[in-house]
Amino acid sequence: MQVRAASAAAESRSCGAEAAAQKLRLSLLGFWASSACSRGRRSERQLQRHGESPRSHAVLNDNPLERFFTRTSRNSWNVSEHLGRMRCPVLVALSPALLLILLLPLVAMETQGEDFKDGCRGAALQDGEHDCTWSCLIFTLQWPGGFCASLFNESLCRIPDSVTNWTIHGLWPQRVHRCCGCWPMFHSDVQELEEELAEYWPSLLRTRSRFQFWKEEWSKHGACAACVEGFNSPQKYFQISLKLRQSFQIQRILEDAGITPSCERRYKVAEVQSVLTPHVGDQYEIQCVTDRRDRQVWFQVKITMSRDLTLGCPHSEAGSGPGSGPSPGHPCPTEVPFFYFPINHQQPERPCD
Repeated sequence: MQVRAASAAAESRSCGAEAAAQKLRLSLLGFWASSACSRGRRSERQLQRHGESPRSHAVLNDNPLERFFTRTSRNSWNVSEHLGRMRCPVLVALSPALLLILLLPLVAMETQGEDFKDGCRGAALQDGEHDCTWSCLIFTLQWPGGFCASLFNESLCRIPDSVTNWTIHGLWPQRVHRCCGCWPMFHSDVQELEEELAEYWPSLLRTRSRFQFWKEEWSKHGACAACVEGFNSPQKYFQISLKLRQSFQIQRILEDAGITPSCERRYKVAEVQSVLTPHVGDQYEIQCVTDRRDRQVWFQVKITMSRDLTLGCPHSEAGSGPGSGPSPGHPCPTEVPFFYFPINHQQPERPCD
């Protein structure tokens, strides 16, 4: 265990060092470009005061790298992709050797494409199953009608008009000892799934866009699951989550048994369990929150699965590793009936007041 932890720590330091080195290279290149611009403008003004053309003094050594920058500078060399929106004509006076050292990582970044975009993906996956320590997943569905009661500030809650069903909160690997924190997610990773994600995995917070929600779930949980082949990209992680959502039609199952949202009727844990257990297995948790009027309000179901996506997990155990899913809720008390509030789009924070 100590060896594995040391290996994970070393990889994390290596990953951070790589990102820091890349940032330093870009900073140096930005400093050089800014300085060169400044020098170029000063020289140009001096030449213009003497009535001479700046181009007549642009004499460079016969060096391919210098020729390249001289050629591109005539068209206002664009470095905005890596240095912000800086555009200026420059006459390259930096040592070609030093310039090459600064630029090679950027060239490599462009040519590697997907590998660089995924940050330390290779480092995170190179040891394969040996370092893939997690065995269990928690698939969490939340009920929008009760979600607002889980917030400290209920006014932050919003429910999009298109949301009328149980939605995904997250898919969380448990007891993870190894996570790649530098595997970013981009909008293009989920663009093909966006319409379906908007319906089944919306953000219910005014202060958080849906893409920000998805991005957070990937960085906190998806990247931790990525050592398993079926989860080893943002697109795969969200595809699996959506398929699981389609498999667990909680609202339809409850309605068929006569359990429907209500502002007056309350339900007991045993009553709901008798309906859900045949469909979600016997390892799950019905979660409630206590609202401002001290009522127990149902807002979430946490379903335990093995990493092969079968129901239940023989190694299931609560943990607080980087892949665990913290929740403001608690198991609904068996002795106290709870409310299953309806969705109120106009007044989501107070659906029954």
